[in-house]
Amino acid sequence: MSPARALSLCLFVAACSEHYIPNTDVEDTEENRKLITFCEQYRKAVERRDVPALLKLVSPDYYEDGGNADASDDMDYAQFKDFLTGSTAEDTGTAFLDALAIRHEIRYRRVLKENDRIFIDYTYSASYKIPTTAGEAWKRKVEDNRLELVESGEGEYKIVAGM
Repeated sequence: MSPARALSLCLFVAACSEHYIPNTDVEDTEENRKLITFCEQYRKAVERRDVPALLKLVSPDYYEDGGNADASDDMDYAQFKDFLTGSTAEDTGTAFLDALAIRHEIRYRRVLKENDRIFIDYTYSASYKIPTTAGEAWKRKVEDNRLELVESGEGEYKIVAGM
């Protein structure tokens, strides 16, 4: 194959391949960009520890089952709000506002639509500084997760699970 033909073939293959939103594994479409922008509002609000912004993103129908059969770690909207505002620290010993600093990085992996639900699969790395009896300590957690969204009446989205 001549070099010119090989170059033409490479350009054709590149032109036909999917394009991804930068720093994600998500196909670059207008709708996906809107969804990722919404999710970035969530990520940034976590880093700022901005409780009013987080509550604005969450549906009153929020319910998280913790991904297991143990109902003791399930959380509805009221419990989530209590966690964010520090009203209850439960047996974890800390509430969201106890964190002195938070770094929340997200790598968006996939967007799926199923009926009226939108699922955003992602991997996160959360680093947070908390007070301990021995002084301040940084903790880190890396996990895969899924945000579950619904479209709200205002043409926006609300989170119904996954925070």
